[in-house]
Amino acid sequence: MNLESPKVTVEKPAQYIFDALSDVKNFEKLMPDNIAKFEVTGDESFIFALKGMPEIKLKMKEKAAPNKLVLGAASDKLPFTLTGNIDSVSDSSSEVQLKFEGEFNAMMAMMVKGPITKFIETLANNMHKL
Repeated sequence: MNLESPKVTVEKPAQYIFDALSDVKNFEKLMPDNIAKFEVTGDESFIFALKGMPEIKLKMKEKAAPNKLVLGAASDKLPFTLTGNIDSVSDSSSEVQLKFEGEFNAMMAMMVKGPITKFIETLANNMHKL
């Protein structure tokens, strides 16, 4: 299952966005209002939970400054990645798009597609908070 957020323009340079997203504790600023838990568990990992959803642990998998960050599930039960693509528009602005890729069976995919789509759209729309 592959999902993409809309591209959002942020009035910050690409390197600034990359550095902010490299610090996992900044993801708390991007979370939706219905967050039930957010806990940094290491330099490159955190756990979060939305109300009514199970906890998800994410860890940094890949960094390619200043254009790409990849977070992945810390558990092999539900393998997925969340990729942040950052494109420089000018010296003071960039475009950010989030891509979610996961391998789920058809039933699971049907259940999680809506909530995950809404979640990555919220993360992208909150980029200006960094």
